[in-house]
Amino acid sequence: MKKLFIANWKMQLDYNGSLALAKLYQKNLKKVKNEIVIAPDFTALSALKEILKKSPLKLGAQDCAFGLKGAYTGEVSAKSLKQLGVKYVLIGHSERRGYFKEDSGLLKFKIAAALENGLVPVLCIGENLTAHKTKKAHAVLRRQLEEVLFGMDISNDNSLVIAYEPIWAIGSGKAMASAEVEASHVFIKGVLAELIGQIPRVLYGGSVSAQNALDLLEWPNIDGLLVGGASLKVDEFSKIVNV
Repeated sequence: MKKLFIANWKMQLDYNGSLALAKLYQKNLKKVKNEIVIAPDFTALSALKEILKKSPLKLGAQDCAFGLKGAYTGEVSAKSLKQLGVKYVLIGHSERRGYFKEDSGLLKFKIAAALENGLVPVLCIGENLTAHKTKKAHAVLRRQLEEVLFGMDISNDNSLVIAYEPIWAIGSGKAMASAEVEASHVFIKGVLAELIGQIPRVLYGGSVSAQNALDLLEWPNIDGLLVGGASLKVDEFSKIVNV
């Protein structure tokens, strides 16, 4: 199976910067052996659809609304994202959970909205530094998965992606040791098999770089990477996706 790489540009680029970087991606990543997704600023999605239309690169979104339609000022529906050519959508990123206080109940509605509109939700989970140091990470991960996915009808392995991002590693420059990541991914897949009867791809994110990507991807249960800061540098991202 191809590895999956998602470039999460967050709110690091303005509209013009997003278009400029997308053009560099299109130029430098014409021949790719893996699946690559770009998740830009919402305002850039329509323009990126045109830039990437003859490219193997796919579009992702950084979030979607919990409702399908209605008086939800400022929200963007899964249906609109689908019409823009989006295939994947991040749900429950730690920055959404932290800054915007998104809880599991809300995330469950977002997952359902994405699935109903033919998008592949990428559910982000991860423990904080305290849980990591006190050996409670697996309990946190199990709870996060159960609260969102219990009772959810996931039709096949490709209908969902999980992104494991230990909160303490994001933006720290210190990625989790690859053997620890592999162990966490094995645990996550075991929980998923129990919960939904499927074993979707599980990605790792958290200070991913060209220096640690190869080591991470050599492990059998690390199915790809969710890349933040390094995805803003086309040369470095090219090295990551071509390891």
